[in-house]
Order: sequence, then structure tokens, then C-alpha cells
Amino acid sequence: MTDQPKQAEPRGPEDSPSPLGLNHYEEGKRAGAHPLVVIFSVIFGLWILIFFVFAPGNKRDRPDASLGKPEIGSSHLDDEGSAVIFRVHATVPEYKAISLIIPPEATNSQIISLLKDFHAKRMDNSLTSLLPATTPGNTLGDHAIADIYLFSDPTYAAPEVVGTLALGAHAPGGLYPSAVPFEEAMERVRGRYQINLNNSDHPDRASLGFADESGVHSKNYKPIF
Repeated sequence: MTDQPKQAEPRGPEDSPSPLGLNHYEEGKRAGAHPLVVIFSVIFGLWILIFFVFAPGNKRDRPDASLGKPEIGSSHLDDEGSAVIFRVHATVPEYKAISLIIPPEATNSQIISLLKDFHAKRMDNSLTSLLPATTPGNTLGDHAIADIYLFSDPTYAAPEVVGTLALGAHAPGGLYPSAVPFEEAMERVRGRYQINLNNSDHPDRASLGFADESGVHSKNYKPIF
């Protein structure tokens, strides 16, 4: 008897080769990457994103080098948190006077807040942390007598102009040390703080604008205290 060739047993779909030569999904075997690998990849990606956005060296947080390094005592925060920048322009020892420069865009409320801060510093004997002494070594303090002027235009903060203002409107014309007229100079004063600790009734005076002892005052004059 002739042996008949055995016919191949039919195979299921799982045993059939893929037309592309790839094995089909097999029961009990995991497809794709391990879940822990995916989780760690996501965490690492988020960490990289947070580092570049919030890192301390981020360019958005770096100060502008063009602004320069601020000096101690050269700025003051008003009640609304706005910075008021000032610098000492001149001192006039013979009049116990100091002229300061503030930005032209400084508001009246910022000037008022700055003058009130000067007063507070004078009361706790720390005004020298902001301004040079006008009466160093005086038994009443380093600012027993002081006349502090705020300007935005440095031209009018010059010592000779401050001397013109300190003399007052009714001083003899020959005493004025400057060619700048008194009437012109007083209109350029943004604020003024006067200290006279010999006057126990009213040792501190401050104002927007300018007024002298005779009552002559600038258009923007407004007493603060």
C-alpha cells in the first residue's frame, strides 16, 4: 500500500505569518513600552520645561544692565509701591541747604510720600542714611537746621540758585548770588522740606512747590505739614 502524504494541519490566525514578516500580538505578552518608562519620561519632560521657564537665571528675571547699580538711599517706595528715585545734586553749607534731583515724571503723591519719609527718618535720627548732614556734631542732631529742595531740572538745583531761594523774595538785589531770577527759580521747585529744631512749636515744614517766610509762593505750592 502506498503511503499517502500527510496533509498539514490547519493553523489558526495566531500561527499565520504576517504578510509583512511581523509577528502578531501574542496572548500574555505586553505591547508597547513599559508603563514605568512612560511615566518617568513624562516626569523628566515636565522637569525640563519647569527648569527653562522658572530658572533663576532666566533672562526675563535679569535686571537691565543699562540701569546701573542702584545706590543705597537713592530710592523710596511710596504708599502705592512706586519707586521714587532721587540723588543729591548739591549741598550749600552757608544756608544749611541741600538740593535733590527727582525724575520729571514723579507725581505729587510720590513727592509727598518722599517728604514724609524724610520727616520720619529725621524723627528717629536716621536721616543721615539718606541725606548728608547739614549740622554735623550739633547737640540737636545732624539735621538740626536744614533746607531741602527737590528739583527735576539740574540747572535750578545749582548752589547759586538754591542760595537765591534761601534768601527769600525780599532780599536786597545785590545779595542774590545767581543771575537766575527768584520768580523763575521758585517755580521750578517740586518740593521742599525745612527743619529748624530751635523752633519747638513747628520744627518741621514740608510742601509741594515753594513758599518763603513772607508768603510769596509758587503756583504749585501746597503745604503738607
